[in-house]
Amino acid sequence: MLSQPIHHDSPFPFFYANSAFSDEQCAALEYLFLQEAEWQHRDGAFYRCSLRDVTENIPATFLTEVLIRMRQITGMPLINRVVVTAQRMQPGQVIGIHSDRPLVGYEIARLVVQLNMQWQAEHGGVLELFSSPESEAVFSVNPEYNKAFGFLLHVDSYHGVTEVTQPRQTVVFNFWHAANTPELAAHVQALFANIHFSDLPTALNPVASTAELSLPEDTTFRAGTAAVALQRWGYDETTIVAGYLHSAGLSICDTNDAETYAAVLLADWVACLYRDAFDLARWQILRRELEGIEVFTRLMPTWRLCLPE
Repeated sequence: MLSQPIHHDSPFPFFYANSAFSDEQCAALEYLFLQEAEWQHRDGAFYRCSLRDVTENIPATFLTEVLIRMRQITGMPLINRVVVTAQRMQPGQVIGIHSDRPLVGYEIARLVVQLNMQWQAEHGGVLELFSSPESEAVFSVNPEYNKAFGFLLHVDSYHGVTEVTQPRQTVVFNFWHAANTPELAAHVQALFANIHFSDLPTALNPVASTAELSLPEDTTFRAGTAAVALQRWGYDETTIVAGYLHSAGLSICDTNDAETYAAVLLADWVACLYRDAFDLARWQILRRELEGIEVFTRLMPTWRLCLPE
């Protein structure tokens, strides 16, 4: 399964395997397109195809094999959750350039398996990779039968599919990082429910007012959100102000107090999750910075979800 994957780092980390599965496994996946079922039809400006969730139609042992192999190939702590989608494109349909950045609770990796017998170049449906939305394609993956393409989702993972002239069948396996689970998404949403920045301590007002004069709105919003996290965790005004300054990039939290340091860094991280997306590189930095530090009681629920053992 997924033997001899060929890895590339540009324009973003990905791999492909020319023979993904056994004949029996491919036949099982092909059968998904023959079953009577409801399809969700997408006919947007740039995303045109039909989709349906087929997770329950695939044997658990098959899903487990794929998950284990993806852990080996990516080296990532993928949780025991795999969601599989069948994708069908009809002649004239196309998927425009997009990045699928992983928001909080979203999948971190995908495996795209092609099931197109006797594919020819004139059939289209080529998966193209881009360094930016404006660039020319820098790598192409033909939708040949039993060919698999795997990649990590991040803000710059730009890709698209050229227009098809023949029906195109694809099965997509989705995988979640242990530090970006749906449970974390629910936790972050609850933590920041009903935000009112006016409820923050008055000691923060002059700091925030000055920051708003010179910093982008996204930056001050994230800093304010980090301050909200600290307040809701029960920290004092000094820690809340320190967290705002750290998240705004106006100062570095270099306190000798381990709990303050951990709280400020964790607040900055959950604010990023809430406002932006799951950034794998940034998460790895956070993990190194907090490695060996005690998990303090009031931070424990958030800590366990953001930094699982």
